[in-house]
Amino acid sequence: MHIDKILDQPPTVLTDAQRRSYFDDGFLLLEGFVSGQRLQALRSAMADLIDESRQVSTSNGKFDLEPDHSSTEPRLRRVTSPISHHETFREFSFEGPVVDVAADLLGPDVCFHHSKLNFKWAHGGEEVKWHQDIQYWPHTDFSPLTIGVYLEDVDEVMGPMGVVPASHRGELFDLYDSSGNWSGSIGPTDIERVRTQEAHYLKGPAGSITVHNCCAVHGSQPNQSPRSRPLLLQTYSAGDSYPLLGIGTNGAPGKGRPTIVRGNRQRWMEVDGRAMPVAPDWSAGGYTSIFDVQQR
Repeated sequence: MHIDKILDQPPTVLTDAQRRSYFDDGFLLLEGFVSGQRLQALRSAMADLIDESRQVSTSNGKFDLEPDHSSTEPRLRRVTSPISHHETFREFSFEGPVVDVAADLLGPDVCFHHSKLNFKWAHGGEEVKWHQDIQYWPHTDFSPLTIGVYLEDVDEVMGPMGVVPASHRGELFDLYDSSGNWSGSIGPTDIERVRTQEAHYLKGPAGSITVHNCCAVHGSQPNQSPRSRPLLLQTYSAGDSYPLLGIGTNGAPGKGRPTIVRGNRQRWMEVDGRAMPVAPDWSAGGYTSIFDVQQR
């Protein structure tokens, strides 16, 4: 990611100070960024999915349920790929104002990677342990960022996201445990090297958005309040950043799959400091063989 080139371009919705803060600290909070009818539409779409979950008794590819979820008292941990299940979420992630935020931080070419709707249900919604995102879905660079939208007011007892400043420029941690099993979190020995006591906890009124870089160390505590904390998340990367298929969740981002939502997919990518042209995307068909391509 060429930060100087991005900063040379005038921003659309952010200030230069906000952009520099993101590049320095690895995160950003914009209070009340989404409001009015757009926020109400997201809340209504969320309510539709919660109501649908009442008919589900075990977790599946769409709903991740807490153990005591029931039809009368739904308790969700996540809706996977909400853009696949409700047009309101697809429109917001592909065409909404968060794409402008992504473009101000990634440049004019922006690729959507995946989305999710995370919940911390009232009275004990589960914690998210300290971790980094990039190990879950590696890319060819470290440009990917995730933009979250708080769909309800979030205060300090609701388990707001905490991010360790400047951790995106530091160590990339092993998220396997001592037995070699994927734990998805930074282990007890490694976490001693992270300044978690300096974490900034991003809270604010409904419609506030959080932005964090894929390498930033972040996590959150359980929700101890009587109110649920839904957080809509969408991940974007620069147009010359490519997910590494066959690793982590890159093969299953939902039917939206990596999709250009602003500008163009670049014909070049950079790996280990070397620029390399890339072939077109033939995942939807159109490729037969090298013989056919070259002879044509």
